[in-house]
Parts: sequence; C-alpha cells; structure tokens
Amino acid sequence: MTPAETATPTRDTDVGRGLLGAGVAVCAWSVGTILAKGIEMGGLALGAYRFWIFGIGLVIWMQVRGMPFSAQVMRKSMWGGLALGADIALFFTAVKETSIVNATIIGSLQPILVGIIAAKFFGEKIRKQDALWSLVALVGVFVIVASSADNDVTSLRGDLLAAAAMFSWGGYFIASKQSKKDMSPTEFTAGTSLWTAIICTPLGFAFGQDMSIPSAKNLGLLLVMIAVSGIIGHSLMNWSLVRIPLWVGSTFTLLIPVFSALLAWIFFDEELLVIQAVAMVVVLGSLAVIVQGQSSPRNTALPAKQSTSS
Repeated sequence: MTPAETATPTRDTDVGRGLLGAGVAVCAWSVGTILAKGIEMGGLALGAYRFWIFGIGLVIWMQVRGMPFSAQVMRKSMWGGLALGADIALFFTAVKETSIVNATIIGSLQPILVGIIAAKFFGEKIRKQDALWSLVALVGVFVIVASSADNDVTSLRGDLLAAAAMFSWGGYFIASKQSKKDMSPTEFTAGTSLWTAIICTPLGFAFGQDMSIPSAKNLGLLLVMIAVSGIIGHSLMNWSLVRIPLWVGSTFTLLIPVFSALLAWIFFDEELLVIQAVAMVVVLGSLAVIVQGQSSPRNTALPAKQSTSS
C-alpha cells in the first residue's frame, strides 16, 4: 500500500470530524441567539462581559494545561479579534437603525463573500453542484427570515452597517483559517475573545449602555451562553476550520437562522409558518448534499504539501 493510500483514511476522518464540529458549532451559536433574548443587557455590554469572561477563562485554562498565553499570540490574533469585535459592534448597531430582517438577510450573504476569497486566495475549488446547492440554501434562509418580516423601519445607513458587519464576520472566518500557521485553535480563540472584549467595552460606554455588573439572573444566562456559544461554538468552529474548506465552514452558518427560528418556536412559542418550515427543510437538505459531497474520498484527498496538524 502506498503512502498516499494509507494517508487517505486519516484525512477522510479528519474532514469528517471537521464537518461534524462545524455543524455542532453553528447549533451552539443558534442556542446563544436564543439565550440573548432572555438577557436584559445592551448588545455591546453583553458582548463585553461575554468575551471578557470567556477570554480570561480560556487564558487561565491554558495556563493550567501548560500552554502559557503570550503577547505574541495576542499580536497574531489581532486581525481576527478586530474582525469579530467589529462584527458584534456593527451588527447590534445596524439592528437599531434598520429591520432585523434586512440585517439578517444581508449577513446571510457572507458565504458568497468567503467563497470568492477562499477560491482566489486559498486555492479552494468549489464544485458547480456545491455552489448551486449553497445558493439554494441561501434562498431558503431568505425565505425563513423574510417570512417573519414585521413593520420595523429600515434605513440605508442601517443596511450599510449590516453590510459592514457581514464583511467583518467574513474576515473573522478568513483569519481563523489563516491562524493555523501561527497558533493553535485554542490560542486563536482566546486571543480573539480578548480583542473583542477590548473593542466592545469602550463602545458600550460611548453608546451609553449600562456597563454595570450584571444581575444574578443575567449573569447566570450569560455564563450558559459563554459555555454554549463560546466554549462549544467559537472553539469548535475554529478547530473545524483547520480541517475543512473555508467556504464549507462559512456556508454552515446558514444553519443559524434555521435552528434559531426552530428553538424560538419550541421555547418562546413564536409563530412558525408552513413556508418557513418548508424553507428549513430545503436549507437542511441542501447542506446535507454539500456535506455528503465533501465527505467523499475524492474531495478529501490531501493537496500536496498540506498538513492537517493543528
């Protein structure tokens, strides 16, 4: 048996774990969206406390495990942290000035942006059928969000802020993919979390949000959000992105509106229209086809001189 033949099963397993990890990560982010609904804090205040607690907790955990957090890691994770912090600040500002529907739909365009960048700068090849199914999933997300449209006021300024948030969110994914050259996924997650907290804190004060210590109820929900969206969501997605194509991980974020709407229906008794349910099935089915294609041996073959280590 040749070395290439012996390496294929390992690579197949690594990609399979990456796909599973990305799927679990976006589910965790969806839970975080629902938890945020019950936290009585401004978006920037929530982001500041969430990422300070999560980031410092990760640094302590790394220290205990014998992986000291260095200034070099902080420096190398800066662009990813600035991108994530900008996304949170811009998105929460956008929803104050335009409808949540507009902001969410604009944010859903992120996989297209990341797919173009992944193809041009990372040499990732996207099959025509995968691109088609991605567009089908994107249309499904549009239907889910637009079907719940309300009469919120929209504005060009708010839409532009949402577009800027979309670019920042895409930048975070790209930085996560590139980080494998310089640091582990855990180091990147800790660094970007601290940068995000550093950004959200002064902005929270600047926008007049209540930055005082959260109440016991809010703190409890915040800790659950950190455990789910942070430890499971961000950590697992960053771990997965070194094992799967960047565009695939980005496309998986289309599951967030699906699971968020489903969880809101289950726990908050929010209305779920038939057309939304059908659109959810379309999104899930489209992504299932993409996952199946990515899991096939032909697509998990390791490119020359590429490493799967992290």
